[in-house]
Amino acid sequence: MTRRLGISVETWPIDGSFTIARGSRTEAMVVVVILEQDGRRGRGECVPYARYGETVESVCRAIESARALVTDGCDREALRKALPPGAARNAIDCAIWDLEAKLAGVPAHVLAGIDRLAPVTTAYTISLGTPAEMAAAAARAAERPILKIKLGGGTDDPMRLKAVRDAAPDATLIVDANEGWRPDGLAVQLAACVEYGVDLVEQPLPASDDAALADFVHPLPICADESAHVGGDLRDLVGRYDAVNVKLDKTGGLTEALATVAEAERLGLAVMVGCMVGTSLAMAPAMLLTPKARFVDLDGPLLLAHDRENGLRYEDRLVFPPTPALWG
Repeated sequence: MTRRLGISVETWPIDGSFTIARGSRTEAMVVVVILEQDGRRGRGECVPYARYGETVESVCRAIESARALVTDGCDREALRKALPPGAARNAIDCAIWDLEAKLAGVPAHVLAGIDRLAPVTTAYTISLGTPAEMAAAAARAAERPILKIKLGGGTDDPMRLKAVRDAAPDATLIVDANEGWRPDGLAVQLAACVEYGVDLVEQPLPASDDAALADFVHPLPICADESAHVGGDLRDLVGRYDAVNVKLDKTGGLTEALATVAEAERLGLAVMVGCMVGTSLAMAPAMLLTPKARFVDLDGPLLLAHDRENGLRYEDRLVFPPTPALWG
């Protein structure tokens, strides 16, 4: 069995800008892997993430390092052992899933043992900004049932949260601090979240400060993101977090992500399915995780100026499963 492997780097403009506690950007750079075998083609997309020491160049080098293994026809488990978790493995792993589905003539979710995929409600992200800017963005998205609010801007965060709540009084709110708060201010920030009816707080503290959560009474559920990459990380998070955000670019692909979700369930942690800012090709494999998810945050394509051809269908609050023309 011989496969051909192709790598491409793509730049997708963001609709305006995307700002979190660590900075702002106006474009998404993604790496796409294409595998071809017996007249069929599989694709996978990843988003290199500087927070984890990744660049487009380093991810492309990592993919190249696995070229011989992949073109010789390795399976997903061999890939899982050969490359560490991260964006490079994610792109290859998802391309293998897509190729396997095309070769077998059945949807990828069937190969994963999932009977069917249904449309799901996705959160929509409000970037970090001034209270007035965030209120305006929330007002434009007020019809969406779940808003994910980027905070992590310090003492102004309660004002930002109030502004968003006033603009979208009926929305379910998720707060994502992206490691932007500190232990000595946590009680004040979480009290504001309770006051304004937040349902979930994501990664309030730097991953290095996780221990502070063990002795802290949670007034609302707290979800790990930067603190959790793969299933093996989760045991240490029990008692500190109530939920875990599973992202394919962190786990290193759908194969590990499915195992991470299963481990979260075993440990009693709720699951959130998340994403980086990428196209529908990056979101499509993550749809296979949604049957087990308490929250779904797969709005990456909605944040772009435009999506790729045959992208996921977003209709009102729902995102629909991919068609084979896209992935799987």
